[in-house]
Amino acid sequence: MNRRRSNIEIIGDMLRVGENGAGKTEIMYSANMSYSQLQKYLSFLISHGFIDRLEVGNPVVTYRVTKKGLALLRSIDAVLEVLEFKDADF
Repeated sequence: MNRRRSNIEIIGDMLRVGENGAGKTEIMYSANMSYSQLQKYLSFLISHGFIDRLEVGNPVVTYRVTKKGLALLRSIDAVLEVLEFKDADF
Protein backbone atom coordinates (compact mmCIF):
# COMPACT_ATOMS: atom_id res chain seq x y z
CA MET A 1 0.00 0.00 0.00
CA ASN A 2 1.36 3.42 -0.92
CA ARG A 3 1.26 6.19 1.60
CA ARG A 4 1.94 9.88 1.40
CA ARG A 5 5.28 11.13 2.65
CA SER A 6 5.34 13.34 5.70
CA ASN A 7 6.79 16.85 5.59
CA ILE A 8 9.81 15.54 7.50
CA GLU A 9 10.41 12.80 4.92
CA ILE A 10 10.20 15.33 2.07
CA ILE A 11 12.65 17.64 3.84
CA GLY A 12 15.00 14.69 4.43
CA ASP A 13 14.84 13.74 0.75
CA MET A 14 15.63 17.32 -0.29
CA LEU A 15 18.56 17.58 2.12
CA ARG A 16 20.00 14.28 0.86
CA VAL A 17 19.95 15.54 -2.73
CA GLY A 18 21.55 18.85 -1.75
CA GLU A 19 24.44 17.39 0.24
CA ASN A 20 26.81 17.86 -2.71
CA GLY A 21 24.97 20.77 -4.26
CA ALA A 22 22.11 20.56 -6.74
CA GLY A 23 19.94 22.76 -8.91
CA LYS A 24 16.18 23.16 -8.54
CA THR A 25 15.38 20.65 -11.27
CA GLU A 26 17.63 17.97 -9.80
CA ILE A 27 16.15 18.47 -6.33
CA MET A 28 12.60 18.42 -7.70
CA TYR A 29 13.03 15.19 -9.67
CA SER A 30 15.26 13.38 -7.17
CA ALA A 31 12.96 14.20 -4.25
CA ASN A 32 9.90 13.37 -6.40
CA MET A 33 8.00 16.59 -5.88
CA SER A 34 6.08 19.20 -7.84
CA TYR A 35 7.47 22.63 -8.65
CA SER A 36 5.09 24.32 -6.20
CA GLN A 37 6.17 21.93 -3.43
CA LEU A 38 9.81 22.61 -4.30
CA GLN A 39 9.30 26.37 -4.02
CA LYS A 40 7.54 26.07 -0.66
CA TYR A 41 10.04 23.70 0.94
CA LEU A 42 13.12 25.36 -0.56
CA SER A 43 12.00 28.74 0.73
CA PHE A 44 11.52 27.24 4.21
CA LEU A 45 14.91 25.49 4.20
CA ILE A 46 16.77 28.59 3.00
CA SER A 47 15.03 30.94 5.45
CA HIS A 48 15.92 28.65 8.37
CA GLY A 49 19.56 28.24 7.33
CA PHE A 50 19.40 24.56 6.35
CA ILE A 51 20.28 25.20 2.68
CA ASP A 52 22.39 27.92 1.07
CA ARG A 53 21.68 29.39 -2.36
CA LEU A 54 24.96 29.68 -4.27
CA GLU A 55 25.31 31.53 -7.57
CA VAL A 56 27.92 29.61 -9.56
CA GLY A 57 27.40 31.39 -12.84
CA ASN A 58 24.93 33.56 -14.65
CA PRO A 59 22.12 32.42 -14.33
CA VAL A 60 23.25 29.10 -12.77
CA VAL A 61 22.22 28.67 -9.13
CA THR A 62 23.09 25.70 -6.92
CA TYR A 63 21.60 24.84 -3.56
CA ARG A 64 23.86 23.25 -0.96
CA VAL A 65 23.08 21.88 2.49
CA THR A 66 24.67 23.79 5.38
CA LYS A 67 26.21 22.26 8.52
CA LYS A 68 22.93 23.02 10.26
CA GLY A 69 21.11 21.22 7.44
CA LEU A 70 23.39 18.18 7.75
CA ALA A 71 22.66 18.04 11.47
CA LEU A 72 18.93 18.20 10.70
CA LEU A 73 19.28 15.42 8.10
CA ARG A 74 21.09 13.16 10.60
CA SER A 75 18.32 13.82 13.13
CA ILE A 76 15.59 13.09 10.59
CA ASP A 77 17.30 9.85 9.58
CA ALA A 78 17.63 8.81 13.23
CA VAL A 79 13.94 9.50 13.96
CA LEU A 80 12.77 7.71 10.81
CA GLU A 81 14.97 4.73 11.69
CA VAL A 82 13.53 4.52 15.20
CA LEU A 83 10.00 4.81 13.85
CA GLU A 84 10.89 2.44 10.99
CA PHE A 85 9.16 4.71 8.46
CA LYS A 86 11.61 4.00 5.67
CA ASP A 87 10.25 0.51 4.98
CA ALA A 88 6.93 0.58 6.84
CA ASP A 89 3.74 -0.35 5.03
CA PHE A 90 0.92 1.57 6.61
